[in-house]
Amino acid sequence: MRVLIVNTSERTGGAAVAANRLMEALKNNGVKAKMLVRDKETDSLTVCDLAGKWRTQWNFLWERFVIWLHLHFQREHLFEMDIANCGVDITKLPEFQEADVIHLHWVNQGMLSLKNIRQILATGKPVVWTMHDIWPATAICHYARGCEAFHTECRRCPFLSGPFDLASRVWKRKQRVFAGQRITYVACSKWLSDEARKSALLKGQVVTNIPNPIDTRLFRPHDKQQARQSLGLPSDKRIILFVSQRVTDPRKGMNYFVDAVQQLVAQHPEMRQNTVVAILGGHADDVASQLALPVHPLGYVSTPQRIVQVYNSADVFVLPSLEDNLPNTLMESMACGVPCVGFQVGGIPEMIDHQQNGYVARFRDVDDLAAGIRYVLDEADYAQFSKQCVQKVAHSYSQQSVANRYIEVYEAALQPKELNR
Repeated sequence: MRVLIVNTSERTGGAAVAANRLMEALKNNGVKAKMLVRDKETDSLTVCDLAGKWRTQWNFLWERFVIWLHLHFQREHLFEMDIANCGVDITKLPEFQEADVIHLHWVNQGMLSLKNIRQILATGKPVVWTMHDIWPATAICHYARGCEAFHTECRRCPFLSGPFDLASRVWKRKQRVFAGQRITYVACSKWLSDEARKSALLKGQVVTNIPNPIDTRLFRPHDKQQARQSLGLPSDKRIILFVSQRVTDPRKGMNYFVDAVQQLVAQHPEMRQNTVVAILGGHADDVASQLALPVHPLGYVSTPQRIVQVYNSADVFVLPSLEDNLPNTLMESMACGVPCVGFQVGGIPEMIDHQQNGYVARFRDVDDLAAGIRYVLDEADYAQFSKQCVQKVAHSYSQQSVANRYIEVYEAALQPKELNR
């Protein structure tokens, strides 16, 4: 079986990381898998990129410009939506033509347009689409933020204003593309699969739930003191870790983290002497001064081995996301035996078993978020929590487990339509 995984980026972003890990998992389980990307970042022979960089960059800029116009020249929400008005026809590429299954992942920002998706469907090749956010089931947004318009029809998007209803127009274009087509949708979390099934766009389509895989040979517990020494972090302090590609992204909840740390220090002043915060991700320096504890900004790290050291250096990982699917960062932390604290939102409660391998705080509740951090650091059986983290990842997110489930999806998609009714 030959599978072509299509994603905008090879390495940058959670969807890219997940798609890359899936490719490796499939190859390790007998599937001939390749990736097709817009942004190739390594010299891997199984990852190919689109020809004509200038064209793909133009696609990206043109789409942003159109959205910017509808935002009345404001930058807010500029990267929270996509209209898929331009992209690249991949159906003539040899990698596409030799594939048995086309597996779409995150294909926005000038990678594929709705027209290009129609061209892919017209070839008759089976299409599997892994949803890393809600975009395939809405008109333009990646996270609905409580809006339920996609249950019936997206229009008058709260992100936009003005007489021209861009959301309604894109919704109707998606309806025309998807109508009568057979696409197998895979959500990375049960939460997202439940949301996707509510979409009027996906009515009658197959929506299943398979988590992202992780290489537990790489992400595993190491000696904490050695990890700290290699990173220049204090060996005699407790370390609270925050990780995000861009730590200032409001969706990742940095403001709640800042408030929770402030509350902890106010209630337990001794934490100033025995606890520090480590922040991994872009713009870490921008938020360091806001926290009530000493901060070690680690910046942006792309080397997997270095990222493993960061997780292993921590005592607790905190991710107070306001919207999230199945965060790779939580999975990575747990695989390294580090308990996690997060809000009860999205796929996070599926990953963290409350007070067994971490703490699930009430949504947007700073008091409970602070209590969760305190619980992991001072009240829980830490060794048992750490053990439960590793066991949860090995059972639910291992390469073999996830690859086998996807192989079943591919085999079902390859069957004639009559056999799938």
